[in-house]
Amino acid sequence: MTYKVGVTDYVEEPHAIEREALGNDWEIVWLNAHEETDFDADRLADLDALLVWHAPITERVAKMLKKCRIVVRYGVGFDEIDVAALEAQGIAFCNTPDYGTEEVADTTVAMILMHLRRIAEYDYQCRNYTEGWQEHTLAPLERSRDRTLGVVGVGRIGSAVMRRMRPFGVCLVGYDPNVPSGHEKALDYQRATSLHSLLSQADIVTVHCPADASTTGMIDESFIAAMKPGSILVNTARGALINSLDVIEDGLRSGRLLAAALDVLPSEPPTDHPLIDAWRRAEPWLRGRFTITPHTAYYSERAWREMRYKAAETARLFFDAGIERNRIRGEDNRDRIL
Repeated sequence: MTYKVGVTDYVEEPHAIEREALGNDWEIVWLNAHEETDFDADRLADLDALLVWHAPITERVAKMLKKCRIVVRYGVGFDEIDVAALEAQGIAFCNTPDYGTEEVADTTVAMILMHLRRIAEYDYQCRNYTEGWQEHTLAPLERSRDRTLGVVGVGRIGSAVMRRMRPFGVCLVGYDPNVPSGHEKALDYQRATSLHSLLSQADIVTVHCPADASTTGMIDESFIAAMKPGSILVNTARGALINSLDVIEDGLRSGRLLAAALDVLPSEPPTDHPLIDAWRRAEPWLRGRFTITPHTAYYSERAWREMRYKAAETARLFFDAGIERNRIRGEDNRDRIL
């Protein structure tokens, strides 16, 4: 029997990685659909499975999937997927959470160390030295092992960040209401009883939580105000966690934030904003204190392949063995572990 799987968007033909994972019993259909209105009802009606990148799977789209039994997301988040609508049609939904963990953790640690040691600032400052050299030290600059790292969200990636940072001797504090009691003993970190408690202790704060009703916009004025003066903020998780770039700018201008590093932004690509403009112009007050990478913390050639292979493999396992790998059900309103 031959099954037919659609690929919505972004991952273009020839789909060699997906073909390798699926085997010879599958036909792959490139839909090239980026918006709800791009989908063709007849093409969707003929699919047995659907692989999704960024295209929204709304109730209207779900009702077009007449034969489809499983939808798989390339990646972790499913903000654009109406899981309840899929379930109403008898369609399972699964995501692909277990790729790129090493890459995101490595990027996070690189950002932390760069700003902890103020490397980017030194790079900018020393370009203009006309007298002297080694005596131009930046302050404050404390020993790494005397600093406290606060990890908000101690799932796969947050835990991987902790393991990488432990050899540097930093004190590790974590906050995550969704991990069980004793998790901190297994990973050997101090468990904060509240977000505010973590923020008040940490010299560096890195966030690794999904964007849901409780976390969207969490990095706001009160979040920054609760941080220690001269703290470092890192976000490689979700842009929606940031209430507004205004709060990041205010924190950097006031000195509450020594530095901020973001792989994700509230709007991507970034729209016009005074902070973005200052970053692009490398204004003196901001030089080396604000780092942006273009939502690529997840990426390496191996992670890219792993994500695509596992997404397609999830569809195949569903049909071959009845395995619902990483299934998300309608009552799950978010991805609980990053």
